[in-house]
Amino acid sequence: MRRFTPKQLQAQHRRSGSKPASAQTPTAAPQGGSLPASNTTAPASGDEHLSAYRVAQEPYYRSVGDEVAMYEAAYEIRMPMMLKGPTGCGKTRFVEYMAWKLGRPLVTVSCNEDMTASDLLGRYLLDANGTRWQDGPLTLAARYGAICYLDEVVEARQDTTVAIHPLTDARRILPLDKKGEVVKAHPDFQLVVSYNPGYQSVMKDLKQSTKQRFAALDFDYPEHDIEVEIVVHESGVDADTASKLVHIAERARNLKGHGLDEGLSTRMLTYAGSLIAKGIDPLKACRVALVRPITDDLDMRDALDAAVTTYF
Repeated sequence: MRRFTPKQLQAQHRRSGSKPASAQTPTAAPQGGSLPASNTTAPASGDEHLSAYRVAQEPYYRSVGDEVAMYEAAYEIRMPMMLKGPTGCGKTRFVEYMAWKLGRPLVTVSCNEDMTASDLLGRYLLDANGTRWQDGPLTLAARYGAICYLDEVVEARQDTTVAIHPLTDARRILPLDKKGEVVKAHPDFQLVVSYNPGYQSVMKDLKQSTKQRFAALDFDYPEHDIEVEIVVHESGVDADTASKLVHIAERARNLKGHGLDEGLSTRMLTYAGSLIAKGIDPLKACRVALVRPITDDLDMRDALDAAVTTYF
């Protein structure tokens, strides 16, 4: 699985410049008649184009409820999915795990406010042979049958996110206006988005017309024993140390909205645990991996440092 950064979006998916092996076939006008009939491309196999995006090894994911079964049922009908939860609680790992479990390639895009529709759909480029079209990550996934994961989708501009609308209803098409093509989504294609509702604001939120195209799964930090199990597996520390780290996180999470914008994430606990497993003093490891990154407020740092010394 590869993750795109803004600067890499223009350099991705380089191909030989030839069209897919399958021939283009005419398609009927989409529902509603708002778009003209055009050619579609629906290759039977995308192994050549998607091999770099396959999840080679099983990612570690500890299920905390029925989210795996729910996702599998949604994928069977190719329902678009929305994952909502705080940062570092396992949303991205869950998508990676499900892509591996379902045997589908995973194309991941890290959304940002500078991302344009062309970054998702594609653009014409100049090379030694002249002008050629280069698919964007969303087009690549839709054309050849991957799971496309838009991470922190609310960071993208609303005029960019509307580009996904035709893929998230019964039409399952992707109009490429610049190319004059309508891509019919591959039968294996699925769109998944994620965001953190804690950062939601009037300026950074999805339109209702976008939200209502997805089914949603809520994610949160695991219960104590499960989170201890995750920290032990991911960092290599013993269960007692992992339990202390989780206790510190639970106390910090109670301060959310009372001086902290966000609580300590499971990801941060694995960072601290990894340092401890390498022989770093627990107090120093917690200051570096837990306290210092989350706040610059001196009083809040003192409060978190006190919580750390309670357990170490």
